[in-house]
Parts: sequence; structure tokens; C-alpha cells
Amino acid sequence: MVQIGIVGKPNVGKTTFFNASVHAEAEIANYPFTTINANKGVMYARSECPCKEYGLECNPNNSKCIDGIRYIPIEAIDVAGLVPKAHEGRGLGNKFLDDLRQASCLIHIVDVSGSTDEEGRPCETGSHDPSNDIKFLEEEIDFWIKGLLEKDWRRMSSRCKIERIKIEKMLAEKLTGLGIREEEIKIAIRKSSLPEDATLWKDEDLLKFSTYVRKESKPILLALNKADKASDEMVKKFEGEYAIPTSAISELTLIKAVEHGFIEYKPGDSFFKVIKEMDDKRRKGLEYIKTHVMDRFGSTGVQECIDKAVFNLLGLIEVYPVEDENKLCDKNGNVLPDVFLLPKGSTVIDLAYKVHSDLAEGFIRAVDARTKKIVGADHVLKNKDIIHIIAK
Repeated sequence: MVQIGIVGKPNVGKTTFFNASVHAEAEIANYPFTTINANKGVMYARSECPCKEYGLECNPNNSKCIDGIRYIPIEAIDVAGLVPKAHEGRGLGNKFLDDLRQASCLIHIVDVSGSTDEEGRPCETGSHDPSNDIKFLEEEIDFWIKGLLEKDWRRMSSRCKIERIKIEKMLAEKLTGLGIREEEIKIAIRKSSLPEDATLWKDEDLLKFSTYVRKESKPILLALNKADKASDEMVKKFEGEYAIPTSAISELTLIKAVEHGFIEYKPGDSFFKVIKEMDDKRRKGLEYIKTHVMDRFGSTGVQECIDKAVFNLLGLIEVYPVEDENKLCDKNGNVLPDVFLLPKGSTVIDLAYKVHSDLAEGFIRAVDARTKKIVGADHVLKNKDIIHIIAK
């Protein structure tokens, strides 16, 4: 399963975002380092289900479908808050960085209202510049990667030169524990414009490479949290395709209101509907969310962050394997039972391995359920493809 790391300095709403996205009950408090051990859970990417297109009622196994919207599971990890010089072991830095080893991408929770200082302590709203938080977190990860490399760099680079081993292969072995692939390393080396002879790389070259490989292997989306408390000017300064105005506490409040039967609301909706009388305090809280969050930004931003991270930042596509291309069901008659997330450019055989290795090893052919055409193992998949794989 794809893993997304929820990161940021202490006390910016990371755990609130995590709880809102996975409907969990991790500890929340208004002081630094509430989270010490990483919280893990399952959050969901939201997409229109093909059942809507075909006018069918689906029976999901590995995901869920609500009113034609498919919610696809993603693993989330909420790690301890990061402070400056974390890569040197300050705060809970080493643990933070270690917890993120297998994350495919990061959602960086930024206090866009500027109401927490660099250590995560509460301060006057607007008195802290969020751009400093964005820069320092990226630099901490860069220095962490560099630190892993430089310990053994002289021996490693010399061996590459003497034995004529390509440096990207050696780096791939060294960085495999961080979930960094050789292809990402090749791209990082090319973008860094570094000498082919790695023995010539200087200290600043290692840092440059670390920056580029972090961008390739751990891309970051910014959740501009506490956006309802920030000025329009501050939100617009950072807002963009991968920077989403967010109010995690509003999303969590809406979820709890749904659980108590007060409103109708699905994660990612731009509105909620009151269906039950409530006390004054709760009613005013929901009115605040409508006026200062939903009307202002279109949603709480939490679901949008997840969807953007999965489908845009990581560029994943959703594919539905079935055993009957006419009825779009499995052998038990369950319609569109499973959905898998795959990188763009994935082939039918990649899907087969994702479903089960036996299916891939016994592969004969596949059928595209939409076109009813027979396709081979190397057929490139498209988003929302429905595929019947035939195997021995």
C-alpha cells in the first residue's frame, strides 16, 4: 500500500490532520511533541467510481464506495514534530526521519496563520513567517540524506572508480532502505549536473544531490493549515497546485458531527446538511466552519490534500481488475470489487503482479472491459481501466 508521511514542526495540527483523515483518536494537545511514537492509520483517496458510469451498484472489497464515490485506502504515518537541527539528533529528529523511510511522499502541515514559532510554541497570530518552516523542513531532510551518504562516501566513490561500477547503482544499494529507486537517483544526478567521477564530488555536491533526490523520491505537498485564522494575503502567498488551504480541526469537527447524526457530509464535500437539532455551542461551531472555511475555501482542504498527493504529486492511476468483463464482477458476482493504485505507465503485467504473483506468472492475455479488445502483458494502462486478466 502507498504510504504518505504527515510531517511538520510541533503543534501545527499534524495529528489533527491525521485524525481527520483516518478517523483516528491519536492524542492532540496545544504544546510541542504531543506525538512521540509515529501514529499509523489508513486514509482514503477520493475518486469517482466507474459504477456511476455504468449505472451499477458495486460491492467493494479493498476500498469503499459512497454514493458513487470510491474511497481508496492509503497508509498514513503521523510522525513526531521536526525542529531545526533535527538531522543532528535535536528534539526527536532521528526518530522522525527514520519513521519516514518508506513514505512515497510527504504532506507538510504548515501553520499558515503564523501562530507557532520555529519550535512549535504558540505565539501571536501572524508573528511567525511560514516560509521559514517550509525551507527548514526541506533542508533537514536534505541534510539527513547527505549524512547517510557521507559516512562512507570516500570508500564508496573510490570503489566505483576502481571497479568501474556506475555510481547510481552504488547509491541505489545505499539508499534502498529509504525507498529510493535507481531511476530517481539517475534523475537526481542528471539534474545536479555532477561529475561522472564521484570521487570528484565535494561536500556541497553531496548536499546538492541529496536535495534533488529528495525532490524526486519524497515529493512534498503543503497543507496550509489553520487557513481560517490567516489573512487572505498570507494564504494567497503560498497557495498553489501543491499548496492547499486547510482546516484540519474543521474536518475533524464535521466528522464527529456526522458520527453523532447532526449532519450529512462526506469527506471532500464542499457543503454539509444539518439533519438534527443541536445545542448552541455546536450550532455556532458549524456556522463558523461554513462561513470561514467552506464558503471561503470551498472545503476543509483535508481530502483535497490527500487526493492531490495521490493522483497529482505521485501521479498514480486507479485500475479495476475483474473476472467477467461483461458484468464487471469477480467469480462471486461482486461488481468492481477491487481497485489498485499504480504509477502512470504501468502495464497489464504490473497489475497482474499487484493482484497476485500467480496471476502474473500464469499470464495468457487480458481483456479491456471497456473496448472488449484483447491486450497483451505490455499494454499500458490508463486511469480507471477495468481489466480482466486470463491466466493458466
